[in-house]
Amino acid sequence: MTSDFDLLPPDRRQLLIGGEWRAASDGGRFDVVDPADGSVLTDAADGTLDDARAALDAAVAAQAAWAATAPRERGEILRRAFELTTGRADDLARLMSLEMGKTVAEAKGEVAYGAEFLRWFSEEAVRVHGRWMHNPAGGSRLLTMKKPVGPCLFITPWNFPLAMGTRKIAPAVAAGCTMVVKPAAQTPLTMLLLADLLTEAGLPPGVLNVVTTKQSGALSETLMADPRLRKVSFTGSTGVGKVIVRQSADQLQRVSMELGGNAPFLVFADADLDAAVEGAMVAKMRNMGRRAPPPTGSSSRSRSPPSSPGASASGWPPSPSAAARTRASTSAR
Repeated sequence: MTSDFDLLPPDRRQLLIGGEWRAASDGGRFDVVDPADGSVLTDAADGTLDDARAALDAAVAAQAAWAATAPRERGEILRRAFELTTGRADDLARLMSLEMGKTVAEAKGEVAYGAEFLRWFSEEAVRVHGRWMHNPAGGSRLLTMKKPVGPCLFITPWNFPLAMGTRKIAPAVAAGCTMVVKPAAQTPLTMLLLADLLTEAGLPPGVLNVVTTKQSGALSETLMADPRLRKVSFTGSTGVGKVIVRQSADQLQRVSMELGGNAPFLVFADADLDAAVEGAMVAKMRNMGRRAPPPTGSSSRSRSPPSSPGASASGWPPSPSAAARTRASTSAR
C-alpha cells in the first residue's frame, strides 16, 4: 500500500451509517487498485448485507425530521457543500485520478462540473412548487403538494465517481429525502471524501449513508426487497439496469435509470475532416474513452491518454442546467 496515502485517512475509509464512520460488521475490507499499473493504493470497508440494512434503518429513522427541515436550511447545506467541494478540488482530482485513471486535468473538470449540481440544487431547494386549480365543475379548488418520496438508494458508476454522485445526492437533499449510496467498488474513495465534505457542511446524521462493498448485486437486491425504500437511481450498464427495474416491481419503487449505450459518430463526405477528428477526440476519447458513449471497442483505463483535451474544453458533459431541472422532480412526489 502507498505509505503516504493521506487524502483519505483510515477512519474515513469506512462505512458512513447514521452519521458515524464504522467498520464493516464482519471486519472485511477490499483493495482499491490503481488502474494505471495494477498496484494497490489502499483499501476500503467491504460492507455486508447487515451493514446495508443498518444504513437503510438510519435513512428511515432520519427521514421524517429531514423532510420537515426548512427548504432554506437544506439549500444552505448544499451551498456549503459546494464551497467545500470546490475548495478541495485539487485533493478530489488527485484521488479520482489515482483510483479511476483519468488525467488530473480531466478529474478537475469533473470536480467543477459535479460541484455545480450542489450549487444548482442549493438554489432549487426553495422552489419545489405545488399547484392549485379550479375544479372543472367550478365548485371547488384542487391543491397539489409535492412531498419527498422517502429513503432512496443511489448506485453510482466508476467512470464519473464524483459527478454522478452529486447528480443524485443534491436533488435528494434539496427535496428532503434521505439516502443510501453504493459507489462502484473500483472507485469508492472519491465518494467517501465527498460524503465527508457533505457531513462537514452540516448534513444531519442518517440523511446520507454510504456503503462500500464488493457485493453490489446482493446489496441492491436486499434493500429493494424492503418496502421502506421508495426510490432507486442507477447509472450503469443496460443489463444491470434491467435487473434493477425488475427488482423494483415488487415494491413499486420509483426508478431513475441512466443506462449505457454507444452513440454513433458519423462523418459525411463533405465534412471538414480536421474538425471531425477534433470533434471525435472530444466526443469519444475524453475520460480515457470511458464516457457514456464510449468509442467502439475501447477498454483502456490507462492514465496516459491520447492528446487529452484537458479540463478547459467545454464539450463534456453538457451544462447541468437541463439535466438538473429534469431530476429536480424525481425525488419529490
